[in-house]
Amino acid sequence: MRSNIGYILAVCIFLGGCSVNRYVPEGQSIYVGNSVKVQPDSIYKPNVSGVSDQLEELIKPPANKTIFGFPWKVWFYYWIGEPKDEGGLRSWFRKKLGEPPRYATQRIVDINAANLVAFLDNEGYYRSNVKGRIIENKNKKKRTAITEYSAYVMPRYVINEVNYVVPDSSLFNRDLILAKQKTLLEKGDPIRLEVITTERTRIDQELKSKGYYYFNPDYLIVKVDSTIGRADSTLGPQQVNLFLEVKKETAQTSLKQYFINRIYVNTGTEENKQTDTTGLAARGPLRRGITITDPGNHYKRRIFYDAIGFRRGNLYTNTMHDVSLQRLINLQNFRFVKNRFDLVPRSDSALLDVHYDLSPMKKKSLQTTLSASTKSNNLGGSQLDVTWRNRNFFRGAEMLAIKAYFGFDVQLGGSRTTSNNIGNEYIRYGASADLSFPRFIIPFVRIRPEKSQSLPKTILSITYENRIQRNFYTTRSIRGDWSYLWRRNSEVEHTFAPISINFVEPRNINTELLGEVATDPNTNPSDVDRLFRLVDTKFFILGSNYSVSYRPTPRPFSKNQVAMSGGIEWGGNILSLLAKKNDEGYPKEFLKVPILQYVKVDGDVRYYRTITPSIKWANRILLGAAKPYGNSKTMPIPQFKQYFAGGSTGIRAFRARSLGPGSVAPDTLSIRLLGYQSFADIRMEFNSEVRMKFTDIINGAVFVDAGNIWSFGDSTRASYPGTALISNKFLKQVAVGGGIGLRLDFSYLIFRLDLATPFRKPWYVNEVKNVSDEGVVEYKNPWVFNEINFGSRAWRKENLILNIAVGLPF
Repeated sequence: MRSNIGYILAVCIFLGGCSVNRYVPEGQSIYVGNSVKVQPDSIYKPNVSGVSDQLEELIKPPANKTIFGFPWKVWFYYWIGEPKDEGGLRSWFRKKLGEPPRYATQRIVDINAANLVAFLDNEGYYRSNVKGRIIENKNKKKRTAITEYSAYVMPRYVINEVNYVVPDSSLFNRDLILAKQKTLLEKGDPIRLEVITTERTRIDQELKSKGYYYFNPDYLIVKVDSTIGRADSTLGPQQVNLFLEVKKETAQTSLKQYFINRIYVNTGTEENKQTDTTGLAARGPLRRGITITDPGNHYKRRIFYDAIGFRRGNLYTNTMHDVSLQRLINLQNFRFVKNRFDLVPRSDSALLDVHYDLSPMKKKSLQTTLSASTKSNNLGGSQLDVTWRNRNFFRGAEMLAIKAYFGFDVQLGGSRTTSNNIGNEYIRYGASADLSFPRFIIPFVRIRPEKSQSLPKTILSITYENRIQRNFYTTRSIRGDWSYLWRRNSEVEHTFAPISINFVEPRNINTELLGEVATDPNTNPSDVDRLFRLVDTKFFILGSNYSVSYRPTPRPFSKNQVAMSGGIEWGGNILSLLAKKNDEGYPKEFLKVPILQYVKVDGDVRYYRTITPSIKWANRILLGAAKPYGNSKTMPIPQFKQYFAGGSTGIRAFRARSLGPGSVAPDTLSIRLLGYQSFADIRMEFNSEVRMKFTDIINGAVFVDAGNIWSFGDSTRASYPGTALISNKFLKQVAVGGGIGLRLDFSYLIFRLDLATPFRKPWYVNEVKNVSDEGVVEYKNPWVFNEINFGSRAWRKENLILNIAVGLPF
């Protein structure tokens, strides 16, 4: 049977090849591939590693696709035939399955050879040469050919020194010399055209930040002297001096600093269409050099005074130009923001008029979002969100958003009887309201728009939520926050919430289920204590929090990128001072609800390195700790303030909330009934993955994750055995896992599949493997590579974890 299939396939390919050859013009060959051979100079023997790959990427057009030398896509192109309708099904199949033939011609080879020589020159390999030729298929019946290029590469030139050439000491020339301080052209670096082009753009931006509005990077020229090695015997023969100067034909208007004259704002309201906006009658009063045209009086003028950083008489800067535009866009009240600068018509003028033409968005909108998700703990669900927005709520670009939502998570697969997993399914519903002001709402505090890069925000929010753990209990949460968000530049962002109030209350407790768990002899007593505390403790939290994120802008051509964020949260101090002391030793209460005093600290550090254009190495370290003190030092931290491990954005070889704390084993009766519920006070986690780009859509990854969670204090407070507590042996309780990933990048979203398996199970350090006749106890090895058995269905079910998610994990 197999031989028959092979015979049929061979016949089809033969016939297909014949059918393709019928359409190939006489004397032509279908272009099916190329190769580049790099030969370093025999005298200097330069390093040419990677040059061949770079040159191959430049060869155009791409060769016709082949399978075992057969141009199958060309065959489909001819087999489907010429469609009668360009928009029809036949045309669609022809474009998707086939491709028109490309023929190997010496003219294309010569053009590519010249382009490869130009690339080598641009990369500093001066005096190199490339020759190309067409190699016909030895089998004349196939009518195919490849192109072969031979590149003879000379040593690469490096920079010796950079000189900025100026004819005099004018203000412009002094500013040009100062721009050299942050140059990208460093001594010892290869001379590259791309770096020189970027350097010209950098200088242009720096000059524009000093008022030179009409300057252009094309006005700069860089001259290269490659003869210095011959003239100076102390220098290497492959070194160059660079001379940067302004072209002599540059107009004087481009070398002049400009200042702001008048600023005009047109709000683009409906009334403006009926009004002559060029007339003075249509414009509002002049203040701070800003004239606002808003006949409908839809906007308070202060939002434009705050958003536009230019002031009459100020020096023009490109920084304030970009910042003002970004502020107006971030107000989320305008669909389009158009900006232009007009030179004031005087022969000696150095003044610019600034115009902002705005196109307003609809004030009110209603948005409905339906989402679906699957999780690594075998839960899947959906959520419906309905959001109503009112832009410009108080005519000051305020944003009011009111949202209602309903969602659920149900078990996917496994047993779903009336007595099993009944507490492992969830329903959640609630509503929230957020009111955002594009300014600080603080008495006597005002941000000067010309000094800050973005407008600060004041956000007032209130949230009500019910989370029902089906047939077990309901958690009701009421939360209110008053917070501020601001940034001084594009790299650092601050968030501070001086007031954060949260009331959490468990309700509708299924005492029968709780009793079933508590009385079962197989249930760990620590789990029983933890469940009772979970369903029997109310919390009233009045606290504050502060967070900061730092994302430095990488230097051009840098392969490294870093991002850091951290925060601190504390609560209960004010209420603790107001509440009366409890003589019985119990925590202080406010309105008969225990006051929680705690501090929580989090940190997140990420490092990315570009290895090649298609390979990136990503790393992340997560650290966090939450600890009660004072009034609450014997109380557990509420679950929604604790940490869990595992899941699609954590340690992917373990299901969400299934790992830890410490070396606690995840196999008690409460887990089988209620799902994974492992939470603790401390988190340490490290993630590393190599991301590979296969095509524009299909990407892959290989990753390793490590970490765990732990508890503070003693077993009584933590409701866990001693193996869950943090100690100096915590490194022996670290879990490790890894796997492979597939990512589909659709630009607007990334669909991710990660398949992972555990490498190290920390609870094995407590599981007995063998007891000798002498009473010596041998524990299991936590490294479980020897247990890997892809042929075992039981092993695959327990150890192969598929994470389905949207977006990258970090």
